[in-house]
Amino acid sequence: MEAINQSILTWIILAPLAGAVLVALLPDRYKLPNWIALLTTLVSFLLSLHLPAHFNAAQPGFQFEINTPWIENPAIFYHVGVDGLSVWLVVLVGLLAPVGVIVSWNAIKERRKIFYSLFLIQQTAMVGVFVALDLMLYYGFWELSLVPMAILIAMYGRKDGPKAALKFFLFTFIPSAPLLVAILWIYARTGSFDFVTLQLLLTHGNFPAAALFWVALAFLFAFAVKVPVFPLHGWLADTFSEAPVAMSMVVAGKLGLYSMLRFHIGLFPSQARAMAPWLIGLAVIGILYGACLALVQRDFWRLLAYAVISHFSFVTLALYGFTFTGWAGGIYQILNQGVVEAAIFLLLGALEVRYGTSQIGEFGGLAAKIPRLTSFFVIATLAMIGLPLLNGFVGEFLILSSTFNGVSRGWAIVATVGVILGAAYMLWLVQRVFYGGESKLALQKPTDDLEFGELAILTPVVVLMLVMGVAPMQWINTIETGVHLPPIHSANTLPPSMLQLAPPGEVQR
Repeated sequence: MEAINQSILTWIILAPLAGAVLVALLPDRYKLPNWIALLTTLVSFLLSLHLPAHFNAAQPGFQFEINTPWIENPAIFYHVGVDGLSVWLVVLVGLLAPVGVIVSWNAIKERRKIFYSLFLIQQTAMVGVFVALDLMLYYGFWELSLVPMAILIAMYGRKDGPKAALKFFLFTFIPSAPLLVAILWIYARTGSFDFVTLQLLLTHGNFPAAALFWVALAFLFAFAVKVPVFPLHGWLADTFSEAPVAMSMVVAGKLGLYSMLRFHIGLFPSQARAMAPWLIGLAVIGILYGACLALVQRDFWRLLAYAVISHFSFVTLALYGFTFTGWAGGIYQILNQGVVEAAIFLLLGALEVRYGTSQIGEFGGLAAKIPRLTSFFVIATLAMIGLPLLNGFVGEFLILSSTFNGVSRGWAIVATVGVILGAAYMLWLVQRVFYGGESKLALQKPTDDLEFGELAILTPVVVLMLVMGVAPMQWINTIETGVHLPPIHSANTLPPSMLQLAPPGEVQR
């Protein structure tokens, strides 16, 4: 067992990469790329389940750790490991991968070898981001996660893929340049890329306050675009409209939010506290902005894009509230949204494949024609809007209660309006698509209900929504082992010019 524990993360990283190579080498006949991708993702998911099954909640620090030299100069190590913060996120990537394959099964009809190869490479990159503990190794996986997405948007865009791909690439790649500069600045000052070492050096060392602020800001900029935090969201709606459903599902939000907590707050706690009032304000604006724009969308992919902005703004609010409960609730909400959005993406993708459109106005009265799809969609919608006993309620409650008690009652009340608006646009979507009078499209085009493969994936996902809603401590107990509120080591962490612009008040706890 010890040998398995020491190598399991490497296997989880390499399994999708091996599947990508196999897909690229074998012929594209009899949907062979589909089957290889499905088998690879199922194996990867099973491997990821080893982590929570053997995770020791009583052991502090990182587990399943490997730290071996990779490049001598500069000193880059193959250093990977997980703690309570990242262990369930690795499992989430494993869970979403087979869902992504199923949702692409009938949607991707051409160049399947290219699609599934890049999709599997994307899985390797995402797992790498969640487990890397060397900053250069992390940066390599971070950049790798951008490339397959951009290529697939350009190749499989619905209307204007190349334009959306260019926008996605520029929005997400340009902020990575200052991130790399900041990482190299840290290495020049410390001689290390190691996260554990840097966490001690940067929080206890004697560094110029102004320089450290700008380094922390470079990290935040890269992560905030990836979430995206308002007003850096310009790429998301076009990406959701054009990207293959599987790619939108696995990328949105998770990498940026995790990186904020691990590498921005984790390495620069004092600077992050000083920036927190700004981030909290932008998060609340994002909650309302995303919800309001979702209400007026007529394409369900664009509606979902703005819904994602609103929901992940809740997580940003939790992270920069600097409360223990908020952090645990924020990570739990990332898991919740990943599970719920997996179901919603699969179901909307199934609708688009069957009816050939994503325009909400084209649908209507589908409940009688496709009752199984309707039932699953209603359950996923109720989870997304936070119905008690389903998983979305737990995360939202922890975030709003921690904000109300530990940050600001006013911000919590304003953010709660976003919950109400979220229920409005999701229930409107359900009513417009599945109920009311039958549309011309529904009358003219008889459609099959969910197939066996779709049901086989959706059923455990829906069961998971219920289990996470009634027994959240199974996940939260593990998450809490990786949540540690950092101390403040410097009162003046902003340059004088920024201090003059800072809003009154300071985030406590």
